Amino acid sequence: MTKTIRAAIYETHGNPAEVLRIVDQPWPEPAPDEVVVKMAAAPINPADLNAIEGKYPVRPMLPATPGMEGAGVVAGLGSAVRNLTVGTQVILPHGLGTWREACAVAAEKLVPVPAGIEPIQAAMLKVNPITAWRMLHDFVPLQPGDWLIQNAANSAAGRCVIQVARELGYKTVNIVRRAELVEELRTEGGDVVLLDGENVRDEVAAATQRAPIRLALNAVGGENALRMARTLAPEATMVTYGAMSLEPMCIPNGMLIFKNLRFTGFWVNKWYDGATATRRAETFAPLFEMAQRGLLRAKVEKTYPLSEAKAAVTHAAQGKRGGKIVFRFDA
Repeated sequence: MTKTIRAAIYETHGNPAEVLRIVDQPWPEPAPDEVVVKMAAAPINPADLNAIEGKYPVRPMLPATPGMEGAGVVAGLGSAVRNLTVGTQVILPHGLGTWREACAVAAEKLVPVPAGIEPIQAAMLKVNPITAWRMLHDFVPLQPGDWLIQNAANSAAGRCVIQVARELGYKTVNIVRRAELVEELRTEGGDVVLLDGENVRDEVAAATQRAPIRLALNAVGGENALRMARTLAPEATMVTYGAMSLEPMCIPNGMLIFKNLRFTGFWVNKWYDGATATRRAETFAPLFEMAQRGLLRAKVEKTYPLSEAKAAVTHAAQGKRGGKIVFRFDA
């Protein structure tokens, strides 16, 4: 009997719960420079849902398998592969489509995971932790004790920012839109956690004793981002990496002329495209260490088997969740 795997596919763009199907496919056979990876876990990210809907900047050829993140175990080696062994846990590359039970992938594109990191956590190290690390390093030279501010602080990326900033000695002001999140994020390490509102600038000034804030991380846009920009010191930088409100930013001229604020963006896909293997390894190394020590950990609300993909994507699309929705392939 021919060995097969199950994979999620979509043949047209639309509502993920309506267009996703689970199909049987042949067990992958590796080319000489490839390995077969048996998937262990893959999260459902907003970008995955956007891709299925046809709203993401990168559109794979259809039919396509979604999934931008995932981790698994090497289950087979191509004849020319020397740098990996069967049984090694690895993180999958961008653009692969991780919502499947197994895949063949070039060995050089895989990131081996050190021992002591559970598969579900390994599966979520490639996007949000890398985004947080690079935004905290690539735009403003911060020193221990310096302040930064972010909105959407309860998102997966926002929580990574809190965890990484704490490890680096930076202090965070975290803006949220639900009162029940304030104490939760304080407990998780947020130095200041405030509800968004018209008085947020004064509240930030009071909470930080008017310390200069030179870095803002924006995942919302609209009026929320503008209120956050008003808390910034002259010469500060706002990095936009998301647009949860779906509203554009309207920047008053005075912020540019008199405060010389800088507004720029970050997209982790573009960073991966330009990063050498050495640079990727250098970024992953401290994140792996944090994960091994339990200092970098993504919250998970629920796991699903791939057979329940429609229920999983419906759950992932809901607001006010308490953590990520993740496919478990050993379920």
